[in-house]
Amino acid sequence: MSGAEADVLVVGGGMGGVAAALAALRRGRTVVLTEETDWLGGQLTSQGVPPDEHPWIEQFGATRSYRRLRTAIREHYRTWYPLTRESREAPDLNPGRGTVSRLCCEPRVAAAVLADMVGPYLSAGRLTIRYLHRPVAADVDGDRVTGVTFAGPDGEPFHVRAAYVLDATELGDLLPLAGIEHVTGFESAAETGEPSAPAQAQPANMQAFSWVFAVEHRAGEDHTVDRPKDYAFWRDYRPPFWPDRLLSLVAPDPRTLEPKPRVFVPHASSGRVVADQSRDPGDTDLWVFRRILCREVFEPGFAISDVVVVNWPQIDYLPGPLIGVTEDERARHLQGARDQALSMLYWLQTEAPRPDGGSGWPGLRLRPDVMGTADGLAKSPYIRESRRIRARRTIVEHDLSLAVRGEHGAVAYHDTVGVGMYRIDLHPSTGGDNYIDVASCPFQIPLGALLPIRVRNVLAAGKNLGTTHITNGCYRLHPVEWNAGEAAGALAAHCLANRLEPAQVHEDPAALERFQAELVADGFELAWPQVRGY
Repeated sequence: MSGAEADVLVVGGGMGGVAAALAALRRGRTVVLTEETDWLGGQLTSQGVPPDEHPWIEQFGATRSYRRLRTAIREHYRTWYPLTRESREAPDLNPGRGTVSRLCCEPRVAAAVLADMVGPYLSAGRLTIRYLHRPVAADVDGDRVTGVTFAGPDGEPFHVRAAYVLDATELGDLLPLAGIEHVTGFESAAETGEPSAPAQAQPANMQAFSWVFAVEHRAGEDHTVDRPKDYAFWRDYRPPFWPDRLLSLVAPDPRTLEPKPRVFVPHASSGRVVADQSRDPGDTDLWVFRRILCREVFEPGFAISDVVVVNWPQIDYLPGPLIGVTEDERARHLQGARDQALSMLYWLQTEAPRPDGGSGWPGLRLRPDVMGTADGLAKSPYIRESRRIRARRTIVEHDLSLAVRGEHGAVAYHDTVGVGMYRIDLHPSTGGDNYIDVASCPFQIPLGALLPIRVRNVLAAGKNLGTTHITNGCYRLHPVEWNAGEAAGALAAHCLANRLEPAQVHEDPAALERFQAELVADGFELAWPQVRGY
């Protein structure tokens, strides 16, 4: 068995994991970072999802390092792509002109930028990255995790010992391995007091995951994929709460649940768009919604086609979760999600209604190069919901619901380590729920939500922080996950430098104030200016 030692072990190289590693490295610590795929970035890259952000992201509401990431992505396009003069000079360059985000970009570009961000620490010998590694066992000594064993592509176990272990996996995989108290699925109203919670807990009821893909359109060509073997099932599949078959252009409005027809027309010119989900969720035009490369942004003739990410409710996988199931069931669900995604593509190519009265867009072509895969689907499924730690502070719906809090704004946490904003956006679930979509107030990230109730040297650094099933719906987005992970990495390094434990920082007002001052100096925003939720 090969092995390594470090000050900090970060398990999972998604948004939270990269931010955690960078925070600890900036403070002079050694870090081992592991990742199941061969790209850093999680939902932004290997899962293929443009960043879901609030409308003030260009001015405030994120950490300095997250802003550096966004700026570096734009500079990558300005440096290497033949942009029009207007696009090159636009400070808010949006390469895809998608309506879901003010920075819709290609996953491979974001992955390249993240690799550049960690590159200096690799050169300095203070960062070790093990790609294609997943945790399989944990060494536990009382209330501490002393090491983690990983399985890798060569078949040889890889063991890491570290003073602090941060779980930044997409599904909270370290929690059951180390016996860390956690929760899954929907908590009961009796436990949380949340207005939207059910009477009984539903631990197997989780948000659907999706297997995302990217397409372009080449008129006059035929790129129709082979008919998926389960196509007949998916073509006729209609959840009981859905207004039409899942493979259609009709889906509920997330906020009203009323049936809402969508539009899909390749290369319908949108012109310049401004993504602002406080005014419009932007999901009516599915070609523009998650477009990640818009040919109008570039010099004429450069791009043959726009490139669009298909991450729509039509590919939300409802038959079962990835947590709390056997390995065989998990494999079946993963394959089912891939089959559903390919069935959606085949339907778009062959049966989708066109404005001219015809059916199908055979010119739709998968873009494997954009996703960094052989088949054009993302490297891994898009995960919306993780296992969540039983935390020292659990964030509940009425802490930030606009209907509950109103003009008072979200609860102000004395232990804030960052901010975030998004509606509580729960996709249809494995338990048969439709959308649960709740207006929210701009909120803070409490330090207590990163700390398990018992284990002393493990921190949540991603979607596994102390939210509920409901509040996970607004704490799961890109900048919030980054901020949570960055705070966890900073806390681990702070504790090592000051010979403290996380619980001591959390419980001692003076120690907490010193840590928060350090975060502010490092570019964290701990509170919001006066803005209203939506």
